Amino acid sequence: MNLFENFRIALKAININKLRSGLTMLGIVIGVAAVVALMAVGQGASSGITDRVKGMGTNLITVSEARSFQRPGSVSQSQPLYYSDFEAIHAAVDKLAFVAPYYRGNSQINTADRSANTSITGVTPSYFSVSGYVLDKGRLINDQDNLSQSAVAVLGASTATDLFAGLNPIGRYIQINGNNFLIIGVLASKGSTSFGSQDDVVLIPIETAYGRIFNSQAVLNGKKTLSGMSISVNDANQIDQVMNSVDFTLRREHGLTLTDTQSFSISSQSQMLQSLSSISSTMTTLLGAIAAISLLVGGIGIMNITLVSVRERTREIGLRKAVGATRGVILFQFLSETLTISIIGGAIGVAIGWLISWIVSASGTMTTRVTPSIVILAFIMALVVGLVFGIYPAYQAAGLKPIEALKYE
Repeated sequence: MNLFENFRIALKAININKLRSGLTMLGIVIGVAAVVALMAVGQGASSGITDRVKGMGTNLITVSEARSFQRPGSVSQSQPLYYSDFEAIHAAVDKLAFVAPYYRGNSQINTADRSANTSITGVTPSYFSVSGYVLDKGRLINDQDNLSQSAVAVLGASTATDLFAGLNPIGRYIQINGNNFLIIGVLASKGSTSFGSQDDVVLIPIETAYGRIFNSQAVLNGKKTLSGMSISVNDANQIDQVMNSVDFTLRREHGLTLTDTQSFSISSQSQMLQSLSSISSTMTTLLGAIAAISLLVGGIGIMNITLVSVRERTREIGLRKAVGATRGVILFQFLSETLTISIIGGAIGVAIGWLISWIVSASGTMTTRVTPSIVILAFIMALVVGLVFGIYPAYQAAGLKPIEALKYE
């Protein structure tokens, strides 16, 4: 008996017991739909994170503010980043990268009728290009603003909306720590990452931040401190060279030897992207594994119904064996039925899973992404479940002796 004939008989058997076959198939449908939908959620989250990080620039290096460190044989110490560190690093990598220092703190911001507690960041003009911010309206902070400690500010997209409720903020004023600041620009939206919103910001000249807002809070040991630095490397192939140069310069500026633990975090966006991609892949796999449990339940249903079918068709099996059907033919016949149920159920499950993913994305709740690999994986899982859970009933059917099967009532 050829393959086509086996599946034709399988479809006929399924059609005879529509309700039973439908209920058996339901477990596979639900399992495959769950796998597709949940893995689409994981894939969507992974793609969203990756796109946001890439949007910040893959050539970006971040130097974070002070961390606790310990010299060999001494007590734990902590050192801040200084503005002088920025000047030394800028001189060291001048032809390889752009360096943008920043000092960040939180403060209450007030307008005539609204207020918000948000991040205030003192920046240099290079900060906007290094961090990937794009101007939506108005202008950006320039060198003259820094030199004169001008009371001007550039707002992130969400901050502008929160404070001015859709009105054009350009030319209006906000109050920060009792100082009136003129709004000169609004940034285009960059969205949110796992680290928070990139649009909930107020950017002011860094010298204004030192002189008018943070004052002594930003000074330690008589030197201006920094929250961190963003470094944009001209050539991706030079990232390691620049990171080594930054590490060497900071050690020299802070009197650290090669055996001392570096008290600053120096990381690149490519490293962050690799870490986030690994975490996202693990999350997607975990979601798929959780959903696959329902496929196992569907497999148990297939085995149960197939065992019942074998019992009901014992005389048919005996008759077929009596006229020459081999063990292999009987085995493949019942496997064909379970695989047919899995194929049909898998196809319906993929369609339902894709529909669920589309509805979730369309609702704006979260972004989902159904990829060919997800569809293929879910379909293969359905076939494997049908094969694994169909083997035992098929083996029982194939093992029946013709005379005993014909006598069965």
